[in-house]
Amino acid sequence: MLTAVIELIAGFLLLVWGADRLVAGASATARNLGVSPLVIGLTIIGFGTSAPELVVSAVATLKGNSGLAVGNAIGSNIANMGLVLGITAMIYPLRLESTALKREYPMLLLIMLGCFLMALDSVYSRTEGWILIGSLLIVVIWIIHIGLRRPPSDPLAEEFEAEIPKDIPPRVAFFWLVVGLIILPVSSQFLVNGAVTIAYTLGVSDVVIGLTIVSLGTSLPELATAVTSALRKEDDLAIGNIIGSNIFNLLGVLGIAAILGPVELLPVILARDFPAMFLITGALYLMASDFRGPGRIGRRSGSVLLAMFVGYMTLVWISSGLSTVFTPG
Repeated sequence: MLTAVIELIAGFLLLVWGADRLVAGASATARNLGVSPLVIGLTIIGFGTSAPELVVSAVATLKGNSGLAVGNAIGSNIANMGLVLGITAMIYPLRLESTALKREYPMLLLIMLGCFLMALDSVYSRTEGWILIGSLLIVVIWIIHIGLRRPPSDPLAEEFEAEIPKDIPPRVAFFWLVVGLIILPVSSQFLVNGAVTIAYTLGVSDVVIGLTIVSLGTSLPELATAVTSALRKEDDLAIGNIIGSNIFNLLGVLGIAAILGPVELLPVILARDFPAMFLITGALYLMASDFRGPGRIGRRSGSVLLAMFVGYMTLVWISSGLSTVFTPG
C-alpha cells in the first residue's frame, strides 16, 4: 500500500510538471511561428491543461482499467467546476466579459448531453470514440475561426497576450515541448499503477478511484492556472481555461479511451455522476449568466460551487463503501 501511495504522489507531481512544460513549450513554439495569442490560448492553453487526463486515461485503458478513464474524465469536469472555480471565485470574484466564452459555454452543455445520450447503452464503442474525436476536431477549427475574427481589444485576447511566454528561443521551446511529451506518459504509468493498487487494496472499483483521487490530482493544472489568473485579475482566462478543459475531457479523453477499446459504463455513472456533472455545470451557467447585467461569479457563488463539490465527493465516498473501509473495527 505504501509503495502504491508513493507511486501515486510521484506520478501526480511529475504529471503536473510535465503538463506545465508541455503547455509552455507548445505555446512558445506557436508564438514563434506567428500564431495569434487568442488562438494559442483557446487551443493550446485551454486544452493543454487537460493533457494529464488524456494521457492517464489512455494508459489506464491500455492496461484494462477503462473505468478509471471514464471516472477521471467525468470526475475532473466536476472538480473543475466545483473545486477549481469555487476556490478561484472565493479568492477573487470572476467577471465574464468575453463574448467568445459565452458561445463556448452552451456548446459545453450540448457536448455533455451528447456524451450522456451515447452512454445510455452503458458502453462507449470505438465508433462513438471516433465520433467524439471528430467532434473535437470540429470544435478546435471553430474555436480557431472565432479567434481569428476577434478584435485585438477582446479582454480574453489581452489576457492571453500577457500569459503566453515571450522571448523563448525556438530550440528551447521545442526542447520543453519534447520533455513534456516524454514526462506525461511516464508519470501516468506511475499514477495508474498506484491508483489501481490502491483501489484493489480498498476493495473499490477503479471508477471510484478515477472519480476521486485521480480526478483531483489531474485537475491540479487547472487549479493552478485558474488561481493564478484570478490573482492577476484575468477573469476570462480563468473561466475560459475551465470550459476548454471540460470540452476536451469529454471529447478527447473519452474519445481516445473508446478508440483504444470499448469502454463499459457502470449503471451508477448514469444514475449519479452524469447528473452531478449536469447539475454543477448548469448551476455555474446560471451564476455566470448576464440576465441582470454582466456575468459574475462572486464569493457566495464560489462557496456554493465548492459546497456542491464537497457534497458530491461525500456521496461518492458513502455510496462506494469507502467510509466503512476507514472505520475502526
